[in-house]
Amino acid sequence: MASRLLFLRRLSRYLKLAPSSSVQTLRASCALLLEASIPLKHTTCSSPPSTASSRSFCSRPSLNLDGDSQGPAAIDYRSVLQEDEFHRLANSSIHHLLEKFEEYGDTVQIDGFDVDYGNEVLTLKLGASGTYVLNKQTPNRQIWLSSPVSGPSRFDWDHNAQAWVYRRTKANLLTLLEAELEQLCGEPIDLS
Repeated sequence: MASRLLFLRRLSRYLKLAPSSSVQTLRASCALLLEASIPLKHTTCSSPPSTASSRSFCSRPSLNLDGDSQGPAAIDYRSVLQEDEFHRLANSSIHHLLEKFEEYGDTVQIDGFDVDYGNEVLTLKLGASGTYVLNKQTPNRQIWLSSPVSGPSRFDWDHNAQAWVYRRTKANLLTLLEAELEQLCGEPIDLS
């Protein structure tokens, strides 16, 4: 059903690009609509007739099944934290970071350095170097990070590593922050 809807959306875009008065386009459109009513297979592709715009429609999945894939790792829902455990782990981690950031502020000389925690959001301002924001996302059981270096990241609790890990890159939250803060501030920081 979803593939059919996707196909119909693509078809409507194609029809907008094609000349509306072309009989050949109308015939091709009818043929494509008939194809849309037939379940798509994962190995079939069809191309619309040649027009000014050449587009092809393919229902074949473009999955990279190599182990080196940069896509997010699959979620094992058996390992999703219970809400109370998530709050305990996330609060502990964020408060630990708050203390470490305040200590770090005493060792670096950066205009505009400020650490703030309020409404369960931890903000680390580094003046002209940018601002970090960490907060809990309870429905997803994640800690979200907005970084001036690496952008947005969503960290899940990894039971095996006993750490917050970004599934897409396998980055550890503490290791990532240590590397980025040293890069921005010129001073190493130990967050463990």
